[in-house]
Amino acid sequence: MTDSIMSKAATMEIPINSNGDTGTLPEDDSLEQDLQQVMVSGPNLNETSIVSGGYGGTAEGIIATSSIKGPAVRYNPEFNKRIPVTGLGSNMHHSSSSSSMTAEETTRGVAVEKLETMRKWGLNTYKCTKQMISERFGRGSRTVDLELEAQIEVLRDTKRKYESVLRLARALTNHFYNMVQTQHALGDTFADLSQKSPELRDEFGYNAETQKLLCKNGETLLGAINFFVSSINTLVNKTMEDTLMTIKMYENARLEFDAYRSDLEELSMGPRDAVTMARIDAAQQQYQVHKEKYERLRSDVTIKLKFLEENKVKVMHKQLLLFHNAISAYFAGNQQQLEQTLKQFNIKLRPPGADKPSWLEEQ
Repeated sequence: MTDSIMSKAATMEIPINSNGDTGTLPEDDSLEQDLQQVMVSGPNLNETSIVSGGYGGTAEGIIATSSIKGPAVRYNPEFNKRIPVTGLGSNMHHSSSSSSMTAEETTRGVAVEKLETMRKWGLNTYKCTKQMISERFGRGSRTVDLELEAQIEVLRDTKRKYESVLRLARALTNHFYNMVQTQHALGDTFADLSQKSPELRDEFGYNAETQKLLCKNGETLLGAINFFVSSINTLVNKTMEDTLMTIKMYENARLEFDAYRSDLEELSMGPRDAVTMARIDAAQQQYQVHKEKYERLRSDVTIKLKFLEENKVKVMHKQLLLFHNAISAYFAGNQQQLEQTLKQFNIKLRPPGADKPSWLEEQ
């Protein structure tokens, strides 16, 4: 029935004059009734695209509505009816439908991936927290490498002591800097008084020269102490801290390894039905993954501890020798030995006024 109706509609020609008015058509009551029946079972008006021009014309007259979905239709002014048209409108609908489905599938895939990541993170956190609580209360067992644990504890204790040395060396630098600044001001005052007090010119002059010499030697000693502080700071807050970060990763890996080991042991002690065996296989895979991670990080920590110890001995041997020679030469009043000490360790002092930027740098 529908095919016969559409065949009649397809053979109709709707002539349009130059003014856009339709030409006269012979009245056909049966065709009008058939078209009315088609329109009753046809698409909704809200789901159409509009095609201008005569039926069977080119696709250039298609006016696509972006927010409208559904098959394209042709407007017939004679019957004031809508005739569904197959062709470009339908293809556009399928194209937009497929692209929207692709975007929706992509969004759904990203959401599923994020949910899976969150699920794995939550499961891992639960297992590690359970293992940590069990160890705290003495109900769970933990993997212990006695030799490595002892080396880690020694490193942490050494770092605390070196931090104390660094803090005291910085305090010494600040106090000594203030003393040098006071000596500089006192020397300037003595020099000024020697010019204004003829009766005490020699006495003020001697003291002014002495304070200036002490000030110069003090600046040289400050250069040595600053170099000492900088080297200790690098050793403590960079080299040791880097090794401790690797140790922290190793300890987290050890906790995860013990958590999955305990989980595998609990499953192995249960019944051996099909469901349990599948869970045991999955737990065995996770156990193996975390075991390899734990062993790899344990090896990394062992290597870093070895290199750290060698580096620490080399750095501290040089810095302690520098600190001793500089302090001894300063308080012995041996200016030549003090300057020689700085040359020995390749320490270059900043010239006076170097702390202030030049007028070019300020621009």
